[in-house]
Order: sequence, then C-alpha cells, then structure tokens
Amino acid sequence: MKITKGKINELLTEPGCEHNQNKHGDKKNKSCAQQPKPGAAQGGCAFDGAMIALVPITDAAHLVHGPIACSGNSWGSRGSLSSGPMLYKTGFTTDLNENEVIFGGEKKLYKAILEVESKRKPSAVFVYSTCVTALIGDDIDAVCKAAAKKTGTPVIPVNAPGFIGSKNFGNRLAGEALLEHVVGTAEPEYTTPYDINLIGEYNIAGEMWNVLPLLEKLGIRVLAKITGDARYQEVCYAHRAKLNVMICSKALINMARKMEESYGIPYIEESFYGVEDMNRCLRHIAAKLGDADLIERTEKLIAEETAALNIALDPYRARLKGKRVVLYTGGVKSWSIISAARDLGIEVVATSARKSTEEDKARIKRLLGKDGIVLEQESPKEILRIVSETKADMLIAGGRNQYTALKARIPFLDINQERHHPYAGYAGMVEMARELYEALYSPVWEQVRKPAPWEEEVR
Repeated sequence: MKITKGKINELLTEPGCEHNQNKHGDKKNKSCAQQPKPGAAQGGCAFDGAMIALVPITDAAHLVHGPIACSGNSWGSRGSLSSGPMLYKTGFTTDLNENEVIFGGEKKLYKAILEVESKRKPSAVFVYSTCVTALIGDDIDAVCKAAAKKTGTPVIPVNAPGFIGSKNFGNRLAGEALLEHVVGTAEPEYTTPYDINLIGEYNIAGEMWNVLPLLEKLGIRVLAKITGDARYQEVCYAHRAKLNVMICSKALINMARKMEESYGIPYIEESFYGVEDMNRCLRHIAAKLGDADLIERTEKLIAEETAALNIALDPYRARLKGKRVVLYTGGVKSWSIISAARDLGIEVVATSARKSTEEDKARIKRLLGKDGIVLEQESPKEILRIVSETKADMLIAGGRNQYTALKARIPFLDINQERHHPYAGYAGMVEMARELYEALYSPVWEQVRKPAPWEEEVR
C-alpha cells in the first residue's frame, strides 16, 4: 500500500467518522488532520498506532524497518494476551546504521525478512516503515513483494511512518494494510449464519476471554478477531462473517465501512464494559443476525448472567455506592467506563474527551448530565484541581497519571492498556468492583494522610 496524498486525504475524510459527518467548511477534518507535535510524538504517532492494531496477531513476525530505537514498541508493555503463539512478543528490527541511511536499507530489509522467515517460520511477516526509512525513500512494498515470492510466506508492508499523523491515523493505515493484503486471501473450512468479527478488540489482560464464552453459549462464532489473540489465517477469511462488531470506538472505522461496501457485511459499534452495555451488545448482535430463536436465547442468557452478577456485586455496591471518581482516559473508555461505574453506584464527576469522536463526546455529556465536567487539558495540575474541587474519592486513569494520584495521596486505578486485570463482560464487572474496593479502602490512605511524626512534635 503506497502512501500517497490521495490515500491520506481519503483516510482523513473517512465518511464513517463523526468528525466528518458533523463538521462543515473550514472545520471539516480539523481534528483528523492534526499532526503530532515535534518532540511529543512518542507513544502517539502513526507508527505506534499501526503496531498497536497489528502486533496482537500472535503467530506473525513484526519487523520494524528503521533504527533500533524505533523498535522500542510500546506494545511490549501492554497486556494483550495470547492463548497460543508468543511470536508477537518478540521484536525484530533491521537496525539501520548511518551508512544504510545514506545508501539505502532495502538490501538489509530483504535479508532480514529471509532470516526471520527461515529461523522462526511465521505465518506472515509484517514490515513497518519508520520516519527514517520513509524519508530516505526505501521501497518496502517492492522488497516485501520480492521476499514473499522467494519464501512463499506472506510479507505485508505497513507504510505508517510516525511523522505522517496521529496514533488514530496509524490505526486506520493498519486497517488499510489488512484490507489490501490480508482480508479475502483465504477461505474458512465452513461458515455458519452466526459468524461475526470483532474489530478493535485487542484482548487487553485477556478481556476477550470474558466475552467469548457468552457468545459461544448463544451459538455465535467469532470468525475473526481483529486483532486480539488473532491468528493470521483467521484475518484472511474475515470477509465471510455475517456481522462486524466494532469495540474500540472508531479507530478502525475505515475497515468496517469498506468491508460493508466490498463484502456486504454490516457493522455495529458496541462496548463490553458495564452491565447495561454488555446486555445491549448481546441484544444488538442477536437482532442484527436476525434469528428469532437466537433473540430468545439471548434474553434468557442475559437474565441468568445478570441475576448471578447482582449476587456477586451486592457486597461491593454496598461499599462503593455514593463514591465520587474522576475518570481521565480517552476514546471509547471515556464513556463506556462511566456506564460501568454507574452500575456499581459510583458517580463519575468528571471525565476527559481525549481521542474521542463527536459521538463519544455526545455520549459523555448524556451520561454525565448537566453537572458533569469534561476535561480538555492534560496537565496533572488541572487533574488535581478538578479532583479537589469535586471532592472526588478516586482517580481512574492511565498508568502515566499514577504518580500524580499517589503524590496527591488519593486512590488510583489503572484503566488503560497496561493494566493486568480484565474489566470486560459480566466477569469483568466483578473484577472491576473488586479492584475499586481494594483501592478505595486500602489502609495505606489513612496512614499517608496522617501528619508525619516530626510535624506532630512541632505542634
């Protein structure tokens, strides 16, 4: 997939994205077209976004074509789990040096692909361009094509150098690579009327394993997972599903929309967080598949699961009811976690709108009500000001804000990709309630808030 000006404009004007549906004139594409600021792109560039979307394909090799520093893949610290192959946790890089930057690195890339294929026998090799190799003009498409012909193993070029755009834009570029080189290249052994794909679900902390058993009880088969705990082959025959279920907001909206255009697969956006959202997700899937018996079985399953869940949650709800929290995260979690918190009797007094679509923001405002605060700034100072003003009992955010909370001596819960606890599905609700309870009622807060012994002596 060549990255041309036309391809960039196509992805920035994605018709399925609310940013483009709800903006007109000069405002159209404003948020989509924002580029990373120099010096601030680490962890948020297109290269990172592409790897986030593709590295969870567990039986493939992921080769970074660039200087070794670029291979410090942030996915290594994220909790995407595998039920089988672990090849995706091994980093591969061409490690370009100064001479190769000057004279080109295509030969080294070709040799690296052959070596990876020979020693590791991956189901496929994904090759990622970086800022350096894009600037010097290495043609990774041609190299990948030649290496695939030589080895007989699929070699997929992913043209998503960091300077080209944001992390979300990199997600879309990864989706384009899958559509062009992977989806539709193989056929499943058989199909059923209840085959679905999960798009934008990365199996963080094994969350998907809380949901798959529910779908299996209903007779619904997840044909392809894009891409949590995925195998390369299943992504190849994702075009035979009857429904696409998008989990991670609009990160891969271009993939869902183009699969609908090319293969006639409808798509819906759902959340696995919270009792209400999980119930709605199962109902919507059953309704879209259009089977009356399936709809009836879904209602029966929901009744059974919620009854058991209420018994498990009652002790936690008694201790969590009325607690106030500030939620500082982004994208779909900025509203889906609000729903989960409300199921536990917790009041979310403020949340952020980072990386959120227009639809996400509308949901946030609806869930928070007129008194809720939507955070726009990202500084620790602003977060602590809101915590103080709202008299919040806890901060729920990503790992980078952990020390902000600890320095302010307030309980903290990590909700982002680095966490080790699954919060999706009915079982995930119990896990979330347990984590919230343990964080809020830890005896350490009473101790650290007491005056130090020498301060007491002064008094």
